[in-house]
Amino acid sequence: MTHRYTAPLALALLTPATLAWAQGASAATPATDPAWRHCAAQPDSAARLACFDQWAGQQAWQAPPAQASATPAGVPSTTPASAQPSALNSATALDSAQAAPEPTVVHIDGCRNPRYSEMSRQWELESGSDCGTFRFRGYRPMSVSVVGADSVNRQPTSSAPGHSAETATPYRRTEMRVQLSVRTKMAQGLLTAGDAERKDSLWFGYTQQSYWQLFSPGISRPFRATDHEPEVIYVYPTDAQLPGGWRLRYSGVGLVHQSNGQSLPLSRSWNRAYLMAGMELGQRWNVQARIWKRLNEKTTSDDNPGISDYIGRGELRVLWNVNPENTLGVTVRHALASKGRGSARVEWLQTLGTGLWGSKSNLRLHTQLFSGYGDSLIDYNRQRTVFSVGLSLLDF
Repeated sequence: MTHRYTAPLALALLTPATLAWAQGASAATPATDPAWRHCAAQPDSAARLACFDQWAGQQAWQAPPAQASATPAGVPSTTPASAQPSALNSATALDSAQAAPEPTVVHIDGCRNPRYSEMSRQWELESGSDCGTFRFRGYRPMSVSVVGADSVNRQPTSSAPGHSAETATPYRRTEMRVQLSVRTKMAQGLLTAGDAERKDSLWFGYTQQSYWQLFSPGISRPFRATDHEPEVIYVYPTDAQLPGGWRLRYSGVGLVHQSNGQSLPLSRSWNRAYLMAGMELGQRWNVQARIWKRLNEKTTSDDNPGISDYIGRGELRVLWNVNPENTLGVTVRHALASKGRGSARVEWLQTLGTGLWGSKSNLRLHTQLFSGYGDSLIDYNRQRTVFSVGLSLLDF
């Protein structure tokens, strides 16, 4: 064979192999992709996973590569011409992969990070579950509900002189209940400044609950009752293992004022100091307890004598996370006295929709059944049973 035929033949034999090698080189391995390395460097697992998910959806190499076959010269190819990749297509795919934008890193606040328990996120007990000071967060559920009761207080009374309504108002037993509740952390590290993991904190909270006679047009749909409840709370990360796998998470103290902002004869108010603690069993069970003492007032300024004998002197709340979408709760208050007054509340919360970045939504379908004293401050000495259905926002 002469030299003049050798070069064309070698070129014909090498061209398919060269194309196959170019295609293999165009599919950049993940380890060499700057965006892939950026995701792998994320310290937080949830943010790292979200970064990888977004990166994977942007890759041109996810499409299956075309099969390259080295067909000898002179033998007809069995692969359709449309299925044979060209060097131009390979270069275009390489340029697209290299030009893909760097994925956005999802930042998850510590108090939203699912790596930490519900109680740790609620009170920001650890460095990893901390969201800083002076940020507004939800406290009790922020809710709008339709309420039906076995009775309604049309003529409120109190044993204090001049504190009983003289005439009855034709309220209906069906009404709306609206609750707003927020809090903010004013300080942290007061007693745990030298602890790198645990954080104590000082909070200010405010809750407002209103009963609105929306279905009473004959009396201009008034607000039957509105209670205002500001409080100051100190929380300490008391961490201890308890029998049965339970874990004590926090203890604390608080000072709370509650009033309805009314003038005589409907004025109601009281002040109390309380101790509290919380424990949990994994992510399924959550138990919180409070015991309080009413701060004494002069007889002449006491709007509601004996209120502790009706509403109670202590509270126990148990939450059971049946599954990620459903939670059952029971709250019991008791006077801790021989008369045994108080109240019981049973509630069911069902998650609605999803939150940002596919996280769990904070919106709930909220169903409650209450029976006892103190559903509102004007009803502190009136026993009634209330059923409600509505929407609640647990935190934000």
